[in-house]
Order: sequence, then structure tokens, then C-alpha cells
Amino acid sequence: MRTLFLQPPTFDGFDGGAGSRYQARREIKSFWYPTWLAQPAALVKGSRLIDAPPARMGMEPILEDVKNRDLVILHTSTPSFGKDVQVAQMLKDVNPNLKIGMVGAKVAVQPEESLLKGAPIDFVARNEFDFTIKDIADGMDFKDVDGISWRNKNGEIVANRDRAMIEDMDSLPFVTEVYKRDLRIEDYFIGYLKHPYISIYTGRGCKSRCTFCLWPQTVGGHRYRTRSPQHVAAEIRLAMQYFPQVQEFFFDDDTFTDDLPRAEAIARELGKLGVTWSCNAKANVPRDTLKVLRDNGLRLLLVGYESGNQQILHNIKKGMRVETAREFTKNCHELGIKIHGTFILGLPGETRETIQETIRFAQEINPHTLQVSLAAPYPGTFLHQQATENGWLDESNADLLDENGVQIAPLHYPHLSHTEIFGSVEEFYKKFYFRAPKIASILGEMITSPQMMKRRLREGVEFFQFLKDRKAA
Repeated sequence: MRTLFLQPPTFDGFDGGAGSRYQARREIKSFWYPTWLAQPAALVKGSRLIDAPPARMGMEPILEDVKNRDLVILHTSTPSFGKDVQVAQMLKDVNPNLKIGMVGAKVAVQPEESLLKGAPIDFVARNEFDFTIKDIADGMDFKDVDGISWRNKNGEIVANRDRAMIEDMDSLPFVTEVYKRDLRIEDYFIGYLKHPYISIYTGRGCKSRCTFCLWPQTVGGHRYRTRSPQHVAAEIRLAMQYFPQVQEFFFDDDTFTDDLPRAEAIARELGKLGVTWSCNAKANVPRDTLKVLRDNGLRLLLVGYESGNQQILHNIKKGMRVETAREFTKNCHELGIKIHGTFILGLPGETRETIQETIRFAQEINPHTLQVSLAAPYPGTFLHQQATENGWLDESNADLLDENGVQIAPLHYPHLSHTEIFGSVEEFYKKFYFRAPKIASILGEMITSPQMMKRRLREGVEFFQFLKDRKAA
């Protein structure tokens, strides 16, 4: 089947690709690669991938493209689902014979509901969907395809049996081939990564049980299934050949450092290639491993601290002690490894006092940069179940975003309102960044690099516009 993989247009600046942990507009305009779409696209010969938001593409060229397609696969999310259904209807209007399928965490955990609310959708893929989509693109009858829920000719919804998870991760082709074929890598940028960058997965799944985390609880699972170090190195070599302008590679595994011997083995392969790289990490990597990673090209770790309050970390099953995080961060500073720290406000147990405790903790450990998000109870997560059962989730805010694509505070507690949690994000940013040492550090970066000067000035304008938009929300 002539197949289009589509990340459709939605909110301006919306980063809804599967690489993004939170589907929303960013404080600073940022775009992750659509890796979860690129992977099945690499399996389907003659396919095309359109990632509309970073390409700033409207519907007109997409509608023209689908006139000559048999199958469209749309990636969707809880915040964008309503708009994505509208896009699907527009596609069907110009090509009534088109088959449309949706993938993503939203439809994986709410397949029947999604089909009921999405009239133009023919099927949704549940859980891991790479070979599911290949089977459909190869022309297999829907009734024989594992892992889908679909609408038969009578309009009835049928749920096929689950598809087995992929065990041999080296069996998947390189997404870099699709990046080269269909994407412009300069369209993708993240504030804390060098530009241009490329991100790939070296494995799927995460053994941690964080109650809020979307992908392990919906699509990836809790077993870390990995590619071999040699397979990863081969893709990096190919990417270096295709994209000599790339300044940094990022490994987007939920926690790349879950398997320390493997992380060290990959690092040594990358050290031979002389590349700069970064990855997600938990704040418990031993100093000896950190040194091996740094000595082989590691520049930055993206670390989910979430909170500076120990009880909240217990509440969300983070499996982390604050003191361990302190020691880890100290080691990174001493070894010269930069950290982008992520924090979440409004998690179960949050109070006015714990918010201030987390702000003080962030100031104390002083990551190079940070991101502050609002607790988002995505369907399919334990946090969503908790919020529903305890009355913390206001159903009028269940879409998680406002009409401009900006995160709202969907959770509230008897002692802490939506408004207080929402307002604390701006307070957090100001108290962290508007300190003399942090300002001096940023200015130092700008003075020593004209490129960084231009970049930080742009990001500053975007950041203050973001704060302005939040106040108007």
C-alpha cells in the first residue's frame, strides 16, 4: 500500500512527536524527532514521513499528497486527538478510499473509545506497532493483523489479539535512513542540545515504575529491550556519513543508564568515532561509570529529578533518594558533565511547602539548565488512575492543554488549587534563572560564542513570550 506516515499540523509550536515526554508547546520552541513514526516508516518500502509542526507545513500539501495514497498512519496524543480526528476527516474527504490508522499512547490505551470518537479512523494500533503497520501496509487483511482494534464493514469495533513485543531490537532498520529521506534535520532543535542534533533510540522500555511516566506504561513496557552496542555504533557511523553537520547525538531511551555495562560498551564504541553525545539518565549513575562515559564523548545528561521532597519521590515510585541525587550531581559537576534537570510540580503529596523545597533543591544542585513541567495524568498511567479515583482530576481540564497548546494544571488537591500549581512554574523559573551566578554563567557562554549569543537571545525572547502567554491563560 502506498503509505504516508504523518505527524499532523496542530497547535503552533506543538511538540507532539513520540520523542517528547510531554506533548505541549515548549517554553522555548523545541522539536524532538518523530522516531516512533520513523521506525515503521523504515520498514515500509516506498513510504513517506511528513512531520508537519517542525516543517511548518499546513494542510494543503498534505491533502495533495494523500490523493495518491492508500494508507495514512497518524501519530496522535491525548492533547491533540480532537484536532487529529479533524485532520483525518479532511484526508478522507479528498480520498474516500484512503485507509487511516492511528498510533500513539492515547489510542494504545483507549482503542475503543478512540474509534468511537473518531469516525474517519479505520483502525488503531495498540502498544508496540512497528510490525503491525508493516503487516497492514503489506496488504494483510485487518482480521489477521495482531495488535489492532478496527472497524469492520458493519461499523462494529473488533479487537484482535495483542502483538508480541519485539525481542530482537537489532531486527529493526535504522531510522537514520528515514531522517535522510524525509526530514530536514535543521528543523529539529532542543534548547540544551547542540544544533543540529540527531536523536535515536538504542532500546525500549524502562524498568522504573514512575507513576506519571507515559511510554513505559503504555507502549514500551517495563523491560529494557536493547540494541547491541555494535548495532548502535553502525547507525551512528551512517548518520555521520549522511549528516556531517551534526554537532551532537542524543539517545532517547527512557533511561539509557539502566544497563551500566552496556552503556559503557556503547560509550567506548562512540569514543572510537570521536562524536559528542548525550542521553537520558537516572540520578544514580556511579562516578566510575560517569567517568567512562565522559572520557568517550558524553557531554550532557538529561535527568528527571522531579522533586526535591523525599516523600513525593516515594509517592510517585521514583526509586530515588534525594541524597543519592545530590551526590550524583556533585560528581557530574566535578567531571565536567552538564545536566539538564527536569522537575514536575503538582505531583501527589505536593504542598506550598514542598514546592519551595524543590525550588531550593534545584538552586542547590544547580543543573546547567532545567525544565519545569506540570503533573500530567495521561490515560493509561497509574497517576491518571489515582487522580480519577481520588477526585484530583478536573474533567474540564482532562485535555491537559489550553486552546494555545500550553500546559495547564489538570490536578488539584484540597490544600492546593489549580491556580497555585500553575503559578508556581513561573516562580520556579524566575527563582532559578534570575540569580546572579546563573545569569553570569549564561552571559559567559554568550560572550565566548557568537553562535550561543544569537541562540540565547532568541531563546530569551521566546521564554518571556511563553511567560506572557501563560499569564493570559
